[in-house]
Amino acid sequence: MKLLIASVSAALLLPPGAPGQGKPSPSPSSSAAPTRLAQVRIQQHIVIRVPRPDPVRRVATPAPAPLPPIAWVEQRADDCVAADSLSGAAIIRSDSVDLVLAGGRRVRAKLGNECPALDFYTGFYVKPNKDGKVCAKRDVFRSRSGGECRIKSFRTLTPGR
Repeated sequence: MKLLIASVSAALLLPPGAPGQGKPSPSPSSSAAPTRLAQVRIQQHIVIRVPRPDPVRRVATPAPAPLPPIAWVEQRADDCVAADSLSGAAIIRSDSVDLVLAGGRRVRAKLGNECPALDFYTGFYVKPNKDGKVCAKRDVFRSRSGGECRIKSFRTLTPGR
């Protein structure tokens, strides 16, 4: 398919001695001053090419089967996590938050019962203390709606078999 924008032409009537004619204007005393015509042509072509369908019929390949979810095994962990090692978080269960640490390690922060839904506003805040750590039984996760979730304990997560 081709699309063509037609040419635009304009004829301008220029009086004698008008700027842009290239010749000096005749003296006003001459009675036979010729009138000059000038023409401006603006032309633009746009070509849009639409490819034809491929004559060879393509067969869609099936999507790969999704991987089964990983069953994480909880193990004992320290009471504090360095705040600068936090690289991500996932709210998988209502009573905990899985923290992804630098290097790919995972830690589950177990929360108290009075915790409002953290995932309602997509995310939460955590403010480490002056020691640069987030600790259980001391620090809280703050939801974006204003609620607080006290951290009861941390558990190290390892993939189950």
